[in-house]
Amino acid sequence: MRHSKFVIAAVLLISFTLPISAADKNKKNTNSPDADKPSYELPQPAKETLDLSMYQQIRYEGLAHSHVMEYASALMDGIGARLTGSPNVKRANEWTRDQLAAMGCSNAHFEDWGEFGMGWQQLNTWTRMASPDNAVFITQAAPWSPSSNGPISGQAISMEVKKEEDLDKYKGKLGGKIVLLGELREVKPVDKPLFEREDEKDLAKIAEHPLTPERDDFVTEYMKRRELREKVTKVLASEHALAVILPSRDGRNNGGSGGTIFVDSSGGLGWFSYQRDHIQPLPVVIMAIENYGRVYRLLKANVPVTIEMNVDAKFTGDHEHGFDTIAEIPGTDPKLKDEAVMVGGHLDSWASATGATDNGAGTVVAMEVMRILNTLQVKPRRTIRIGLWTGEEQGLFGSIGYVKQHFGFVPLSTAPDQVKLPEWLRKPGGPLQLKPDQQKISAYFNVDNGSGKILGVYLQENAAEAPIFEQWIHPLKDLGVTTISMRNTEGTDHESFDNVGIPGFQFIQDKLDYATRTHHSNMDTYERLQPGDLAQAATVEAIFVYNTAMRDQMLPRKPLPHPELEEQRKAPLKKLMPGGVEAEDKDAKENK
Repeated sequence: MRHSKFVIAAVLLISFTLPISAADKNKKNTNSPDADKPSYELPQPAKETLDLSMYQQIRYEGLAHSHVMEYASALMDGIGARLTGSPNVKRANEWTRDQLAAMGCSNAHFEDWGEFGMGWQQLNTWTRMASPDNAVFITQAAPWSPSSNGPISGQAISMEVKKEEDLDKYKGKLGGKIVLLGELREVKPVDKPLFEREDEKDLAKIAEHPLTPERDDFVTEYMKRRELREKVTKVLASEHALAVILPSRDGRNNGGSGGTIFVDSSGGLGWFSYQRDHIQPLPVVIMAIENYGRVYRLLKANVPVTIEMNVDAKFTGDHEHGFDTIAEIPGTDPKLKDEAVMVGGHLDSWASATGATDNGAGTVVAMEVMRILNTLQVKPRRTIRIGLWTGEEQGLFGSIGYVKQHFGFVPLSTAPDQVKLPEWLRKPGGPLQLKPDQQKISAYFNVDNGSGKILGVYLQENAAEAPIFEQWIHPLKDLGVTTISMRNTEGTDHESFDNVGIPGFQFIQDKLDYATRTHHSNMDTYERLQPGDLAQAATVEAIFVYNTAMRDQMLPRKPLPHPELEEQRKAPLKKLMPGGVEAEDKDAKENK
C-alpha cells in the first residue's frame, strides 16, 4: 500500500495533537459541574453496549452445564427446613459460605443482623382420633409451638370466636380439652389447574400499570384479628386447655386441600411467637382441612371425640441472632471496583417442608449465577456481590439489617400503637437516613416467586430503567423473557433496597403451583422445583448482573423516597371547595 507525504504528515500531526486534546478534555471534565455527581445522575446512553459474545457464553454455561439442581438437593434434602434462628438455618449459612468460597468467590463470610429471638425445631408431630373411631390425621406443629412433653389425650371441643363477647360462653369448659379453634371453612372443588404457566394475556395484564390503587385495609383488619387472638390465647391458658388445633387456610384456586397444609406465623396464636415474651402457652398444631372437618362435624352433632396428640419440639435459645451469607467477585476497573451490583434471595424458610420454592429456589439461582460467572472467569468492572438473607419470613430482617448497616434506613415510629406492630407494618418515624455507600451500589436483583422461569422484570415504578432493560432482554426473547412492568411488586427482599433509594428489582416468573400449593406449605419440597426453569432463571439473572457490572454508568434511580411525608401527601386538599368551611375553623367558631 502506498502512502503519500501528505497522509504521513497528517498522521504525525494527529499523533501529537491527540494527547493534548485528551488532556484538555479531562481537565474540562474535572472542572465541570457533573464531575462530582454519581454516575446514575448523569444522562444515560440511548443505546446500550451489549457484549453478545458474553451473552452466548453465559447462556451456554447456564443452560448446557447447569448445576442448579445439585445445589437444590444439597440445600433442601441435605439440610432441610431453615426456620430463622434454628440450627438448620445456621447449617445453611455455613454451607452457602463454603460453597461460594469453593466456586471462587472472595470474602465469603457471615454478617450478623441482630438478635432475632427463640431458636426452635420440630422433631416430631402426630395427631389421631381415638374415639368414636380410630383415624390418623395430617398435622404439623405451628412454628415455635411448645412441646406437649409426650403424648396427651383429651376430649375435643369446638371454639368459635368472632368477637370478644363470644369468649364468655367458653369459660369453665376448656380445662383439659383439646380445642378446635375456628369454624370450618368451605372446601370447594379443585376445578382449576393447580399448576399454570403465564400466557400472553397474563403477561399483558402484568405489563399494564394499574391506574387506581387497590384498597388496602390489611393493617386495620390484621390488628383486629391479632388483638382478638391474643385475648383468646389468654383464655385458653387461664382455663388450662391441653392444646389447640387450627384448620389450614386455603390456597389459590382452592389448593389448600388434599393433604396440603399451610404452616406459618399466620397459622399460630400470634405473630411474635418467636419472642420469649410472646411464647405460645400451649401446644398448637395445624390440621388438614378434611381431618379438621370430620372432627368439627362430629362435635356439631354432639358426638364426643377423643384426640391423642404428641408435639415433640425443642427450643434452642431465647436470644438467637440472625446472619446473612455474603460473598463477592471483585471488580477490576480502578475507577468502578468500589461500586457494586448485588444478587440474592432469602435463605430461611418455614418448617413444615424443606423450603424449596420459598425460597430455596431463589437461593440456588443466585448461587448458580455466581458459579456461572466464576466458571467463565469474568473480570467485572464493578464488584458483584451475593447476599443470602435470613429472617425474611418474619419481616425482611436480614436484608433490612444489611441495608441499614451499609446503605441507610428509615427510622420507625415509636408511638405506643406502632410499637405493637411488626416492623414491616410500622409507620416511618422520620426522614431517610443515608450512608456514603448508598451511592456506590448500582442495583440489587432478587428471585422469590417460586420455581418458575423468568418472563421479565418489575421496574418498581422506575421508568428510566425501561429503555435499558428493553435492550437487555431483546436477545433473550427466545428464552421467554419478554415483559417489562412498571408495577411496584412487594413482599420480598428487593424492597429493603428500594426503600432507601437503591434500584431493587424482583423478576416476573411463571407462577406454576407457587400460590396454589407450595407457598409456606408442607408440599414445598424438591419435587416442586422445575430444573429447566431454574437453569433459565440463573442464566437470565447472570446476564442482568453482568450487564450492570460492565456499564459505564450505574443504573438510573428514582427520586429519593420520603416515607415520612406519605400521609401528608395523601391528605385531602384544604380550602378547596368554594364557600366551604374547614373543620378546625368550624370547631374554633363553635367553641367561642
